[in-house]
Amino acid sequence: MSKYDIIVLGSGPGGYVTAIRASQLGFKTAIVEKESLGGVCLNWGCIPTKALLKSAQVFEYLKHAEDYGLKVKNAEHDFDAVVKRSRGVADGMSKGVQFLMKKNKIDVIEGFGKLKPGKKVDVDGKEYSADHIIVATGARSREIPSLPQDGKNVIGYREAMTLDKQPKKMIVVGSGAIGVEFAYFYNSMGTEVTIVEYMPNIVPVEDEDVSKQLERSFKKSGINIMTSAEVTSVDTKGKGVKATVKTKKGEEILEADLVLSAVGIKSNIENIGLEDVGIAVDRDKILVNDYYQTNIPGYYAIGDVTPGQALAHVASAEGILCVEKIAGQHVEALDYGNIPGCTYCHPEVASVGLTEKKAKEEGYDIKVGKFPFSASGKASASGAKDGFVKVIYDAKYGEWLGCHMIGAGVTDMIAEAVLGRKLETTGHEVLKAVHPHPTMSEAVMEATADAYDEVIHL
Repeated sequence: MSKYDIIVLGSGPGGYVTAIRASQLGFKTAIVEKESLGGVCLNWGCIPTKALLKSAQVFEYLKHAEDYGLKVKNAEHDFDAVVKRSRGVADGMSKGVQFLMKKNKIDVIEGFGKLKPGKKVDVDGKEYSADHIIVATGARSREIPSLPQDGKNVIGYREAMTLDKQPKKMIVVGSGAIGVEFAYFYNSMGTEVTIVEYMPNIVPVEDEDVSKQLERSFKKSGINIMTSAEVTSVDTKGKGVKATVKTKKGEEILEADLVLSAVGIKSNIENIGLEDVGIAVDRDKILVNDYYQTNIPGYYAIGDVTPGQALAHVASAEGILCVEKIAGQHVEALDYGNIPGCTYCHPEVASVGLTEKKAKEEGYDIKVGKFPFSASGKASASGAKDGFVKVIYDAKYGEWLGCHMIGAGVTDMIAEAVLGRKLETTGHEVLKAVHPHPTMSEAVMEATADAYDEVIHL
């Protein structure tokens, strides 16, 4: 039996980052992976979807070249080539993780790992032991009874990335990050897209102003949006799909080539030995403390299998914190109130902290500022005037309670707010921090100026 200090189950952005940090700290480390290094994020999620979205963005530039004083005749796209490029990017990233495993002297154990009592892991019949075992098995597309996925007529995100043929009509059920990103991609490629969202607003976890702006932008792009609506059944017997949608006005039948189910994710905790070891779970989440220890000593869990936000950067942060605690370092518990969320459709969406509604519900007396990109010189020059930056401050102490952005490139801007909040920056300090001009980022300063009635460019 091979013996390790740490074995990590799963090699997504939680697992492989955890393994690397463990190796850096001097632990003899192994990682178990049943499919491809990099997990869903690198192979079927974060990375390849961004490649698809970039192709869509470039295609939109070509279609609107005249807006920039340029002429492009008969701009066309090759759907197969777009998908092939996306897969190539994913393959390259996965090979990069292979290199990192070798560089950090981490043993890669291929196969399906199952936890055993006594700090052991069974991988396809072969046992390995470790002082510490960290579960990082991630999640998959959630299925609901009214929308059973068959991989052909009703698909999940994996199939949506590798379709043989571009659909003429598509129904996207759910408008979280996965739903709106694929809606944007396929609409840009020329597919007629309809979003069906159960909640009153699309991207329902975002600030309401952001949700409404994205809906306006999507409708302007030709995406059909049905909110406060629910798909109650799908008929796949004939050609294509007929979806029955329940709305406030009654039932409506939508016809399409296929339905993309984007109603969330489900943790991969089945058949990995949790019951055999006695590890406590709540529904599909493994229960852990602030340092990701389960109720059984020597067993830990991070990422999508735990109750925190199901985001790649959260999983990485949790894994690093977990192994640093194992190494005896002084670590602070992760602040889940300061986790940025990013959605990579166009316009992009990025946010951190409290929404305006939540801040009011928590009893804060607030100052709210907003700066539209239509007033930004950089946005005008770039031809990307949709959207705004919205900031929320505590009126009494100036604490930066929340920041919400929608527009071109805002996913690269939100880190300013995350760092500012981490350092307990006040609104006055943000206002006095000189931002470069012309940039999209100066909208953060301008929105802050608006909150304090000092805005110059509105």
